[in-house]
Amino acid sequence: MHPFDAPHPPKLALLLGYAGLVPFVSGALGIWITPEGWRVVVLAALLDYAAVILAFMGAIHWGLAMRAENAGEPAQVQLGLSVIPPLLGWLAISGGMPTSFALPLCLLAFGGLYAADLRAVKLGLAPRWYPSLRRPLTVVVCLSLLVAWASVLLR
Repeated sequence: MHPFDAPHPPKLALLLGYAGLVPFVSGALGIWITPEGWRVVVLAALLDYAAVILAFMGAIHWGLAMRAENAGEPAQVQLGLSVIPPLLGWLAISGGMPTSFALPLCLLAFGGLYAADLRAVKLGLAPRWYPSLRRPLTVVVCLSLLVAWASVLLR
């Protein structure tokens, strides 16, 4: 069986994906447990990391689309969509946007990325196992951003 058609993600992809959740979870929880003066630093670090991962994920979709030699217009659309996550991440951290807006913007961007992941699999651009990797990662990322957003709204 070709690895592209495997039903489960490679173990290394799982390991690296779950390791990438550590800054999200620790940042979201850290906002609640660190002393007041450090919370702004933890929140900024969480948003910075979210923006980096949005850029990383956009690059994955760029690569998937570039690799599809005969996919035509669907791959071109995927290529165009691949630049949106990094732009949203950059917008969230670059212009002094209030965190009460930056966090939900990142949350929406990660939700949109998951939709793009599913689209890429449907088009044959991404491996069949990709959603089983991305689903739990996206859920934890979104929950982490929601926990962080709650800290901003409730304080």
